[in-house]
Amino acid sequence: MNLHTIDTGLFKLDGGAMFGVVPKSIWQRNNPADANNMCTWAMRCLLIEDGDRLILIDNGIGDKQDEKFFGHYDLHGDDTLDKSLAAKGFSRDDITDVFLTHLHFDHCGGSIIRVGDRLRPAFKNAFYWSNAQHWDWAVNPNDREKASFLRENILPIQESGQLRFVADKDGVEFHKGINIRFAYGHTDAMMLPQIQYKDKTIVYMADLLPSVGHIPLPYVMAYDMFPLQTLKEKKAFLQEATDKQYILFLEHDPIHECCTLQQTEKGIRLDRTFDLNTIL
Repeated sequence: MNLHTIDTGLFKLDGGAMFGVVPKSIWQRNNPADANNMCTWAMRCLLIEDGDRLILIDNGIGDKQDEKFFGHYDLHGDDTLDKSLAAKGFSRDDITDVFLTHLHFDHCGGSIIRVGDRLRPAFKNAFYWSNAQHWDWAVNPNDREKASFLRENILPIQESGQLRFVADKDGVEFHKGINIRFAYGHTDAMMLPQIQYKDKTIVYMADLLPSVGHIPLPYVMAYDMFPLQTLKEKKAFLQEATDKQYILFLEHDPIHECCTLQQTEKGIRLDRTFDLNTIL
């Protein structure tokens, strides 16, 4: 098995929304905001190469939305999905599986492309993986979350016939060496791949832990549908990750790809940060 970081670009989100109840006077020390209170975040995906399978976990925001939509998020940076895949020697047509942690637009927008006036799968040779519980949640969204579930990102996947569901069961095996953890605080039935790699355990954190700045327990996003559930899930996971020395792969941290944790007198805190390609 080989793992590759796939960077799809940077975008901005409101700092207050990203840090919830934590005051700006605290979070801005490590995550400086611009004049509009917006902070920069990554859309970092993971490519898993194993035998005849090429599995892409999430795929960024895509490029099919209009100028007004993208204007809200200030997309920037030199990285794109296609450019990052090409740098690893691959193209979209090589992908066999697109694993979607959840269906918010910054995680699945690259799933679908616009060809003329039609919407088509960006990965024509791949199965797209979600789970039935989250799919139903996304296609029948609540009023608070529906702005994150864009129908043009989601429904064409099903219409293509390429949609598949994994079992809604914590710890279910997706592929040899890849098991799925479920989390329910950020959105219903978000999936976190847990990967055994070179005698180490790597967990793709999606939005349970967007960045190293979110490690302290109170740092829970205002975007989360059930913040107290997130707090419970996060507390349990961080303890497990510290005790078992997991490596955390960070989807949204603008600087750091991976980190480990340590126990301190103030609670669980950052241990060290490093790039994925340094794992031996």
